[in-house]
Formats: sequence, C-alpha cells, structure tokens
Amino acid sequence: MLVLRGMPPDAAAQIVALKVIVMADQNTPLRDQPLPIEDYALIGDCRSAALVGRDGAIDWLCLPRFDSAACFAALIGTSENGTWLIAPRHSEPQVRRSYRAATLVLETVFTTPDGQVALIDAMPLGLEGSHVIRRVEGRRGHVAMRFYLKLRFDFGASTPWVTRDESGDGIIAIAGPHLVTVRGPVKLRGEGPATVARFDVAAGQSVTFVLSHGPSHLSAPARLDGDAALIDTTARWRSWSDRCNYEGPWKDAVLRSLIVLKALIYEATGGIVAAPTTSLPEQLGGQRNWDYRFCWLRDATLTLMALMGSGYYDEAQAWRDWLHRSVAGNANELQIMYGVAGERHLLEWEADWLRGYQGASPVRIGNAASEQLQLDIYGEVMDGLHQARTGGLKVPPAAWGLQVTMIAHLETIWQQPDDGIWEVRGCRRHFVHSKVMAWVAMDRAVQDMERYGLPGPLDRWRAVRDAIHAEVCAKGFDVRKNSFRQSYDSDQLDASLLLIPIVGFLPPDDVRVLGTIAAIESELRAGGFLMRYRTETADDGLPPGEGVFLPCSFWLADNYAQQGRRAEAEALFEGLLALRNDVGLLAEEYDPRARRQVGNFPQAFSHLSLVNTALNLRDQRQSKQRSAGAKPASVSH
Repeated sequence: MLVLRGMPPDAAAQIVALKVIVMADQNTPLRDQPLPIEDYALIGDCRSAALVGRDGAIDWLCLPRFDSAACFAALIGTSENGTWLIAPRHSEPQVRRSYRAATLVLETVFTTPDGQVALIDAMPLGLEGSHVIRRVEGRRGHVAMRFYLKLRFDFGASTPWVTRDESGDGIIAIAGPHLVTVRGPVKLRGEGPATVARFDVAAGQSVTFVLSHGPSHLSAPARLDGDAALIDTTARWRSWSDRCNYEGPWKDAVLRSLIVLKALIYEATGGIVAAPTTSLPEQLGGQRNWDYRFCWLRDATLTLMALMGSGYYDEAQAWRDWLHRSVAGNANELQIMYGVAGERHLLEWEADWLRGYQGASPVRIGNAASEQLQLDIYGEVMDGLHQARTGGLKVPPAAWGLQVTMIAHLETIWQQPDDGIWEVRGCRRHFVHSKVMAWVAMDRAVQDMERYGLPGPLDRWRAVRDAIHAEVCAKGFDVRKNSFRQSYDSDQLDASLLLIPIVGFLPPDDVRVLGTIAAIESELRAGGFLMRYRTETADDGLPPGEGVFLPCSFWLADNYAQQGRRAEAEALFEGLLALRNDVGLLAEEYDPRARRQVGNFPQAFSHLSLVNTALNLRDQRQSKQRSAGAKPASVSH
C-alpha cells in the first residue's frame, strides 16, 4: 500500500519511490527488560525529557513536565508499561550514535546488510505543548523498518482508548486527563495492545513521525511540521551553545554537560531537576531507588558557579530567582528540595505494578526526604545567594531580609542532629559535613554584611560562626585516624569531608585536611573512584551496597588542584570523563565491578561537578606561573 497523506511539502520528490507496508509485526520480539543505563541518551525541551535507547526505543517519557506521570515507563518495568520503537527489522544492526554538534538532537545510525539509516530524535524547543520528533533518513541502500508503539499513561498503569486522527493515518490516544497524538506519512494499525507498522526507506528518502501531547478536554494538538521544527530546534541549541565562554582542554565535555544542565531546567520557572528519572537503582537489583525529578537546594552553589563560570548568566539568574521564591516563608519550614515550580508536598509512594529497573524494586514516586532536616542546606542556600550577589546577579530588595530570618533560625538549631547530606533513613546524627555547612551559612552572612554593609547582628553571628568552627574541630576530628569523621559519635569516614577545604572551612594545606584526604583515599576508594561512605558498616537505614558516587571523585580532583597536585587532579578527571557513555552522559554513580553506570540518569550533580572541576583545573593551569602564595582554585569562592 502506498500512503501519500501527511508527507511534508518539501518531500514530494521522495513520495513516488517510498514504499510503505502496513501490517502486524509480531515476528521480532521486544526486549523483556530495559537496556543498561549507559545505553540510553537524553532528549528534552526544557519542560520534560525522554530517554532513547541504542536500539531506537523510547523507554521513558513524562508529559507535560519532568515530574508528570510517564506515558513510556519500560525503563522501570517492561515494554508492557509503555515504549516506542523505531528500528530496522534486521535483528542485529550495527549501531553508532552521537548528538549533532552543540545540540541535544540525537542521531542513531543503523547499518544492516541492505543499507544504512539514521534515526533523528529531538523534542522541539519554543513551541506550545510538548512534542517528540522522530525522523528516519535513508543514507545508503534500502532498509526495512519497524514501528512499534505502546502508550501507557500513569507510569504504565492506564491503557488509553486509541482512535484514528482526522487524516486517517495517525492516532489519538486518550486516558483520563491525558491526550497524545502520533502522526506521520505511514498509516498506523492497531495490533493487539500496540500500534504497529512496517515501512521501507531507501537512500535519500525520509519519514518523520511526531508525537504531541495535550489535555484531553481540549481539541487534539494541531499537526506539527516535524521537519521544520527539527531544523529550528537544531538552530536554537547551537545558538545557545555559542554563548559558552569556556575555553580549555575539555571544552567538548564541558559543553555537553552544560547542554544536559540546560535540558534539565524547567524553563518556565528556572528550577533544575536533579535528574529526569525515578528509581534507577544505586545498586543493580537493590532497594536504593529514589525519585530525582525535583529540585535540590544542595545544588545551589554548584549550579550558580557552573552557569556563571561558563557565561550563562540568564540561566543563573533564573535559578537564583527560583531559589528565592521556593524558600520564601517561615525559615523553620525550609525543605531540602521542591518541585519545579516550588511545590512543597512531594508525597512518596510506591508503584507496585512496576517491577523496577531490571528487577530493582520498589519503584518510588515522590520523595519523602523532602521532609528531612538537613542543616547543610542552610549553607548551600547562603553560599548560593552570596555567589549570586558577588557575581552581579540581580537581587530582590526582600532577599536579605529572608536570609536574615534563615540565619536567625539556624542559630537556634545548628546544635541539633540531622539527617545529613546523604539523606539517610536511619537515626539522626551530628554529621560533620552538616556542621561545616552551618558554619558556611554563618560565614557567608558575615561576609555579606562586612562587604555590602547589610544590617544584622554582626558580632553575634561572628561568635556563632567561631563556636561552630571550634566544636567541629574538637568533636569532628578523630585524632587516632588523623582524619575528620562522618559524625561526632562515629569512626566512619565520609567523602563529603572533602568539601572542608573547598568551602573554606580550613585551608587545603592544613595537616587535618591532608590527613582526611589520605584516609579517604585509603578507605573509600573502589576501582579508582570514591564511595560516599561504606554502606556495609554505616547505619543508614537501608540494606548495604551501592556504586561509587561520581561527584565525590570530582571533589577529590578539586582537592588535588587546591594542593597543586595538578598531574593527579587531571589524571583523576580524565578517568572520570572516561566513565561517560558514548554520547557524553553520566549517571549519579558507577559500579566498578559490573562496569555499569547506576543511579538516576543523567544526573545534574555529576555534570555540575564535571563543569566546576574543569573550571578549577583550567584556572589552576592558568595560574601555574603565579607566585606560590596565590589563592588556590575553589568550587565555592
């Protein structure tokens, strides 16, 4: 059957030769589990994001926001929970993929004995509503293709009612508030629980499909010219990338990480999600599975430094404004994370119909850690606002008043135990990192009052700052180990202690800092990289086991740079870059035994750490000729 409807006008020359065969496609079975995490790539429109596998399947997509329910959830279940495959019918094509230069437009090239095709995937920027564009381009020979679509709303729980659209070729799928259309030049056909088609593409031909989302109580979204939108989106990404002012030996890696960060920004508010996924396990088959589709205050300083240090002041300003709006209110109600628009109720529940990523359950939606007490966020927020003020970002008139109330509240609670940077689900403790960051909060408040003449009880807060410092040095340092410890009552080590010199609590050449680094190197290394802490001996309320936590190893490289150990810093940094997948993406953690990325993906914290370490190493190179007494590079100031 030759189907002509729906072809874009500029494809008229291709129509005559294009043969499209529509039939049930049951011969090639779908995967029964998701791919390795590193085999996925990200596409996004700064409102939501999708993960596309090397095999041409979209296994994860939440619409219309990052934190919305997924309509493709095979990533944390099976293909029965929603997937969209476009790939050659040949069972084992050769695959290579890359992003188009300076964009988030993904190109997957399949080569079979009969020819070669490219699958171009993107989510267009600057349009009303959310869309996914999938364009198949014939590069060589003649390739038989397969189309398999299974929409399942509500994280795979809701099967939609599917009808043909007005053209008769596309489909409209509705379930409750959700409506999705899928349109293209190929006439689609229902086959059991899925929508399928077969079509052939020869060299010089192209076939473009567009998925569009909208509310079910309104008319279906208008047909989108996918080819024109793809051209426009490519240009928009390249225009944005041209603003990057980083010049150094790792520019490609830095720019790729910045593009990932841009994609994780919810454009309407400026909030940055930690990752676009939920429940990708920190241990393969394990229970450390969390929803990261929210905005953590802990990322405040790293985010501002990465964006401002790379020339992206508009995004830094939007993040700073999001931060101010989100924390506004009573200081005793401050949360560690918020929704993309500042939402505060992030109720955690388990989707028990999903078997989890490759069997790792439970699948958690929402995040109960939002209700934890974590003293370190006061330091992160105050340092972030300090960096914004120092960097010349616009500061609302009410900003300092809000900061004063936060510091006044911290003054009354800093001596309490808390849940710590790693959001442990065991008993609260006096974590050393939390106390250090409480010191940071007081220190940055004092600095802002001294530098800008801002009002406040300067002498009293200087005294509190000094008291915190004295207590940490007295109770947080283990003389026997010659190292700071995870908490006052523990002999465990913790990689977060590497932040002590980075935030300026102690100088990098202090003997206690040097002892802490040596102890961490000795006890927390695994496969050349750092664990957060040893889960098998620490009481964190969860079964033991996880990978190395990538930001911790970036912190170690920062410490090396501060101490002038440039060769070691750069070697570690290059080793971390080697963990990225084939398109430059990093998860939260890495399993050195399985040689697999683990944890939610791609992870903003990992990419923020990459950018900031690259900035530090570049600055360290540039300052090589300075006097030995020059101030070392730092993530925070």
